[in-house]
Amino acid sequence: MTIIIAGTLDFEPDKAERAIVEGREFIEASLREPGCRYYAWTLDPLIPGRVYVFEEWESQAALEGHFNDSSYWGMRDHLGKYGLRTSSVKKYRFDVSEQVYDDKGTPRADFFTSGAS
Repeated sequence: MTIIIAGTLDFEPDKAERAIVEGREFIEASLREPGCRYYAWTLDPLIPGRVYVFEEWESQAALEGHFNDSSYWGMRDHLGKYGLRTSSVKKYRFDVSEQVYDDKGTPRADFFTSGAS
């Protein structure tokens, strides 16, 4: 069962980029954790101070391992230094995924492959 973590964090606008750049060691450490497929923090180009979080974990056990890892706690402590104003981060689990585009290059909203994973 794949788990996605997605959401936003809002910082004081002049500190958001530094929070990401200076937190690189924690991001890189998380990417090396067992079961981590993606781990990205990015700035919103239109909303000053907004950071998007996107993570993909291969299982609940992998996410639990992350929550017990020093990279998670290090990042939490790190972010507190940059004027975090609000956050809204959720976890999602799912049982099927597939490409958005079919073999003809057409975007599809339906799930169209029998072997979707």
